[in-house]
Amino acid sequence: MKKILSFIPVLFLLASITVSAQETVQIAVQADKPGAEIQPTMWGVFFEDINFAADGGIYAELVKNRSFEFELPLSGWRQMPKQNGTGRIVPGLYYPNNPGNPHFISIFPDPASGSFGLVNEGFRGMGIRKDTQYNFSVKARLHEDSDINMKVELVSPSEQVIGSAMLSDFNGEWSGHKVSFSATETEARAQMRITLSGKGGIDLDMISLFPADTWKERENGLRKDIVQMIADLKPGFLRFPGGCIVEGRTLENRYQWKKTVGPAEDRKMIMNRWNVEIRNRQAPDYFQSFGLGFYEYFLLAEDIGAEPLPILNCGMSCQFNAAEVVPLEELDTYIQDALDLIEFANGETSTRWGGLRAGMGHPGKFNLKYLGIGNEQWDEQYIERYREFEKVLKKNHPEIKIVSGSGPSSAGRMFEYGWNELRKLSPDLIDEHYYMPPEWFLQNAARYDNYDRNGIKVFAGEYAAHGKEGADPESRNTWYSALCEAAFMTGLERNADVVHMASYAPLLAHTDAWQWRPDLIWFDNLKVMGSPNYYVQKIFSNYSGTRIVPALSEGKALSGQNGMYASSSLDWKKGKLYVKIVNSTDLPVPVRLDLGRLPYTGNAVKQTLKSANKEDFNSVAGGETVRPLSAPVVLKGRRVDTSIDPLSVNVLIIDIKAR
Repeated sequence: MKKILSFIPVLFLLASITVSAQETVQIAVQADKPGAEIQPTMWGVFFEDINFAADGGIYAELVKNRSFEFELPLSGWRQMPKQNGTGRIVPGLYYPNNPGNPHFISIFPDPASGSFGLVNEGFRGMGIRKDTQYNFSVKARLHEDSDINMKVELVSPSEQVIGSAMLSDFNGEWSGHKVSFSATETEARAQMRITLSGKGGIDLDMISLFPADTWKERENGLRKDIVQMIADLKPGFLRFPGGCIVEGRTLENRYQWKKTVGPAEDRKMIMNRWNVEIRNRQAPDYFQSFGLGFYEYFLLAEDIGAEPLPILNCGMSCQFNAAEVVPLEELDTYIQDALDLIEFANGETSTRWGGLRAGMGHPGKFNLKYLGIGNEQWDEQYIERYREFEKVLKKNHPEIKIVSGSGPSSAGRMFEYGWNELRKLSPDLIDEHYYMPPEWFLQNAARYDNYDRNGIKVFAGEYAAHGKEGADPESRNTWYSALCEAAFMTGLERNADVVHMASYAPLLAHTDAWQWRPDLIWFDNLKVMGSPNYYVQKIFSNYSGTRIVPALSEGKALSGQNGMYASSSLDWKKGKLYVKIVNSTDLPVPVRLDLGRLPYTGNAVKQTLKSANKEDFNSVAGGETVRPLSAPVVLKGRRVDTSIDPLSVNVLIIDIKAR
């Protein structure tokens, strides 16, 4: 009897929880009382060359170490087996007039063996698609008294030839040669074989292979499927080139934008800092060719309708690495780089840097409006250097909005010091970063509710929920991490008068070559996949609105009460009211929306992103199991009654008569 009685309170408690969970949540969406403006830049993307995001990723070049500029000049290349012929390969350093690309190789096939050659492994292989055209190019110079022909082949891991072409007519001067051919099979891990036959010797440089089918069909351009995934986010801005890439492990290793523009063969390759940054994810073959440079970044931003947001080194290397600091009296070169970048983006074609932009194919201005100074530096060393940049930029280019930073932490001494000192200056935005456990995002959805409405605006420049991880590369991008980020993002949207920019980080990762996770978009050599976090970002960026609308429950913003979160926005031009609701609980919650006095058409749709298991994730190999689903919603006058599924992110898209 005692055992039976002991269960009665438990049963009563469970019954109470069930009843409480099923009580209808009333949300008053005051659509007829819109608040502050939501900036067009509210939701953007942050690109950094980490996880092979550029070379081996979005930059469509398939040849690794095409110009033999890696620290080991033949890295990525190997000599063909002796049964295919014999000869010699001699790396050379003999371009005194081209310090950006001084290396090449000399090859001497043995005439008696008939042929000789080398193989390039690509970036964890080469992704080749059947019936796709590939454009091969090479710079070559024939030695005296030589007569050499070249065969180019794509081969599978089993040595099956799946595409080939011939080149000849080389001469004694450095000159470019091109040939195109189509692949006969699809292969994720193909390699490229170059076979030389004849007598004498030949010098080779800039050995390159691109698919013809690139983004916007640009020659030697970007990988189309990855760019499309980014474009589908409809980002308000594109931040580039990083991130820690900007700082460099040392100042010598920092990103210098001037070395990434002009002809591709003249851009000086450097080691990517992520080559050695992560101890258990070393990548000795990770370099930056800068085929994707500042011109291409600006062009990409223009293509996808995003404001360009370049970040420049402030005269400090990464404070977690060498922590080198340029003396204030030697900072002029760094400040001049900022002035010259503005000229490159916005200058007349008659200027030096505006003329270079025009010569590269874009006489029109890029209309740069934002510029970031430093990545996540801290303490007085940063403030002293930022002050010098601001002084010059505000005087010479008051039209440019400057982004400063509060350091690498979301709170604490460095964070508070940065904010306090920057309030004495005049940055337009302060960049805040937070890589935190998922629960932090649930608990901090109201982070900006009490920020100064008239103070410096916030750029939530790098954030991601870091939860559990498994063996699969994509496993840290769990549904629960995405759900918690969505809850936090309702707070960002609700406070859009304070937060003017926000971006998840990092953006891209190769499943076979990553250093950091989680990441928004995963890819291999043939496929690309959006994580659950990607689809959360897409919901917020695609259904952003132009004005905040109060969404109140019992007179307060719905920000964690009973595990529920909400925000709302209005776009009169599109004739849309957007209501976003996040249910972080394990139970369905009935919701009643009172929508305010607007001329509704009666049409409404609810888009839901959900998964029953918090640890679910999408994978490149297994596909996208977490994707949004749409269903119609019934409007009863100015009211909506709906059920919000457990562990779900929802957006109600309600039509109004557009003005």
